[in-house]
Amino acid sequence: MRKLTLGATMALALATAVPATAGNIVEVAKGAGTFNTLLAAAEAAGLAGALVEGDNLTVFAPTDEAFAALPAGTVETLLKPENKDQLVAVLSYHVLPRELASNMLPGRTIHVKTIKQGGDRTLAVTKGGGGVTVDEANVVAADIRADNGIIHVIDKVMLPSS
Repeated sequence: MRKLTLGATMALALATAVPATAGNIVEVAKGAGTFNTLLAAAEAAGLAGALVEGDNLTVFAPTDEAFAALPAGTVETLLKPENKDQLVAVLSYHVLPRELASNMLPGRTIHVKTIKQGGDRTLAVTKGGGGVTVDEANVVAADIRADNGIIHVIDKVMLPSS
């Protein structure tokens, strides 16, 4: 059995406590209190509005712990204005332009397109006996509903290959 971190435990609590009309993706993430880095990055990249106003989105949301596990200085470098394009590429790699709930996944690997930011990018989503993985990140809490989509909490920041 996988050991859950404090952030994952809090996310699991959120998943069971979110009412049917939870608010948009940003509001739900703010309410969890474990996605501060993700929200700050989305704001810096100019993508927060899209997460508020977009419809039928799926967000694979890394926790603050996942961002903290990146090599020292990575987050600070990405947040610099001159690196906005790179930040947009990283964040858009975590968002699908459609809802993808866990009960929609077959028991194998599928490839799904992320929102387009400079070309087609796909994620490998695998559902198996050990749970769900997205590229190399583990889904630690799934199917957190927001009014405009679904959030799946992941334990790693996914970096698109160049």
